[in-house]
Amino acid sequence: MAARLAAGCVIPAHPLALDASRALDARRQKALSRYYLDAGAGGLAVGVHTTQFAIRERGLFEPVLRIAAEAAAEHAAAPILVAGAIGRTAQAVAEARIARGLGYHAVLLSLAAWKGATEDEMIAHCEAVAAEMPLFGFYLQPAVGGVPLSAAFWRRFAAIGNVVAIKIAPFNRYATLDVLRGVLEAGAQDRIALYTGNDDHIVADLLTPFTLVHRGVPTTLRIVGGLLGHWSVWTRAAVELQARCAAVRGAIPAELLALDAAVTEMNAAVFDVANAFHGVIAGCHEVLRRQGLLEGIWCLDEHETLSPGQAELLTAVAQRYPLLTDDGFVAANLHRWLS
Repeated sequence: MAARLAAGCVIPAHPLALDASRALDARRQKALSRYYLDAGAGGLAVGVHTTQFAIRERGLFEPVLRIAAEAAAEHAAAPILVAGAIGRTAQAVAEARIARGLGYHAVLLSLAAWKGATEDEMIAHCEAVAAEMPLFGFYLQPAVGGVPLSAAFWRRFAAIGNVVAIKIAPFNRYATLDVLRGVLEAGAQDRIALYTGNDDHIVADLLTPFTLVHRGVPTTLRIVGGLLGHWSVWTRAAVELQARCAAVRGAIPAELLALDAAVTEMNAAVFDVANAFHGVIAGCHEVLRRQGLLEGIWCLDEHETLSPGQAELLTAVAQRYPLLTDDGFVAANLHRWLS
């Protein structure tokens, strides 16, 4: 698992398929997993924000993780399975144990429940969960509930032996560098795989050689892949884009660098940036609904839906950047995934 993470890949943050009564649609839930894996994704992240945190109070955490694990077992690629773990220590440890029992490889650990806690308390929490499962660290942007975390925190976090990767998603270049600085100062750059969650700079993150100096020695760190809600849609195109970025040696082609802005513009429509991310999950659902993968855009919270004008924005960006979509790939395989 560590070698596959280090090689870099696309890991979609898995949505939740519901029917009109807002009950789990197991058939379409598995179809989504099959889509991602056939598109070339190297893993699946389940039980995360895009899956909707409310699955826990609805008794869906274990069933949803199980469906993805079943789809992964069907697939020849042996994908990396990452489970979201949230809450204080007792809850996160319990969720890690469920994930481990289902064959998951790591837990993406959210610290959103630790607002106001000390750094020592958060590190102790991370160590407790790491005793159960390998950790995929997560710097969530404060705008949607994340906790600001210093370079000193990330140095201590990276020193935990069972940390295998970090999702960097503060949507902030300064904070992104704090993570990189912490990993470097912990001497963990060869052990911890770095993944982008910065949906506003996906391509730039994948292309940038982050050369930092520590104790007089310059070291280049690379973000090798992404664990992204944005990659839960148009996933085949995302796999192709990540591969193009990974293949760059030397000078970066201008046309590839220009895709950073195009992908960011598409993300703004999907994530409903104009309305402070209110329609972020519904935006992902709408793309999948148009492709036939989902029956509707229902969320567990009936108030979560598209914002006014968001549907039109989704249509516009898909028309502007057709090479960043994968409608043809989905149409050709949908019947098989739904079988």
